[in-house]
Amino acid sequence: MASLNKIMLLGNLGNEPEIKATKSGSEFANLSIATTESWKDKNSGEKKEKTEWHRVVIFNQGLVKVVKNYCHKGDKLYIEGAIRTRKYDQDGQTKYSTEVVLGQYSGNIVMCSPKSSNSDAKVHGIDYPTKAQAQANRMEEELDDEIPF
Repeated sequence: MASLNKIMLLGNLGNEPEIKATKSGSEFANLSIATTESWKDKNSGEKKEKTEWHRVVIFNQGLVKVVKNYCHKGDKLYIEGAIRTRKYDQDGQTKYSTEVVLGQYSGNIVMCSPKSSNSDAKVHGIDYPTKAQAQANRMEEELDDEIPF
């Protein structure tokens, strides 16, 4: 039987990327991505929001370089990876951590925040959305349409 472990996130970078190295010297990146769901309460008419935080670990060396050099706190990112839960001991207690992992040869990142240095985004002083931003905007609109209340 076939199976698939894939997650897609569109959210904002909560902190500056944290770059670390393994014992062998390979770099990896840790990110914290926030996704926010908003809706209008049926009873009160009040706008409500809920933010979910996701831990992301990147082992793909090309993507680590991109994150290290171009991604900053607050940037909107689209990330594709796999979910992994790891088990570890801390102070004699067993703990679990669930992360989105972009492996050595897998995963994808699309930077969706417009940058003033991006020549595609600004032409003759007018801001045009990049392809990634347009895709992100379409995804947000599609997700808004799927909320059942």
